[in-house]
Amino acid sequence: MAVYAIGDIQGCHEELLRLLDRIHFDPTADTLWFVGDIINRGPRSLDALRFVKNLGPSAIMVLGNHDLNLLAVREGIRSTKPSDTLDDILHAPDADELLTWLRQRPLLHYDKTLDTVLVHAGLPPQWRVKQARKRAREVETVLAGNDYPAFLQVMYGDRPRKWKKSLQGMDRLRFITNALTRIRYVDHKGRLDLNQKGAPGTQPKNLTPWFAYPGRKSMDTRIVFGHWSTLGLRLSHNTVALDTGCLWGGEMTALRVDAPETTLFSVDCPGAATP
Repeated sequence: MAVYAIGDIQGCHEELLRLLDRIHFDPTADTLWFVGDIINRGPRSLDALRFVKNLGPSAIMVLGNHDLNLLAVREGIRSTKPSDTLDDILHAPDADELLTWLRQRPLLHYDKTLDTVLVHAGLPPQWRVKQARKRAREVETVLAGNDYPAFLQVMYGDRPRKWKKSLQGMDRLRFITNALTRIRYVDHKGRLDLNQKGAPGTQPKNLTPWFAYPGRKSMDTRIVFGHWSTLGLRLSHNTVALDTGCLWGGEMTALRVDAPETTLFSVDCPGAATP
């Protein structure tokens, strides 16, 4: 029995299957953790989504920003972009079943035995893991409920930038969602910067990668995340970044989460999109 965390798939279904062959995945014994962004921009988003869903209890998936975007597009709140590859899902005969399942996925998963958090993008520096789990459940409850379109309608926006306990309503839910699915950098006051996407070293001097923020309150727990393809594979500050840019011609990477030492597997990707 093994637990593997896998970086962003983004519709690169064939590469996912090759990676599972590489790790000798056994769905009757092993568990796969997916960091989110299963779909979009790659050539086989529908196949990837169906595959992960059909894994049942053998898979744990957290929502990424592209997954949330699909839900918003489905509700007519967002329009597709030329680079999107969502039409196959939207027009599939099982679209309602797939998207109902998708919006019931968590934003954060915590394994107490492994003391490891799985999240798409990261955590703001003000949150301890216990707080992050509670905040994630607030949004999960809304997404799984009947009024989820009202949240999707106001989900987009970059403000508020900093967490306050006093945040209420949609501002509170928007911050939580941005923190868990979009964060890369924070400024010296711990405020989210959602514009910079480059690798560390390219950002303005007042910004720091979220995981390297001094005094980050979640530092004691290992965090596995994706989302940041320009960061690539990186193990630092008790975090593991797993988005190794398969979509862009990089690799698809898996981490053996339950191994006593860091154990990584990867397959090369031809690249389905141009950076």
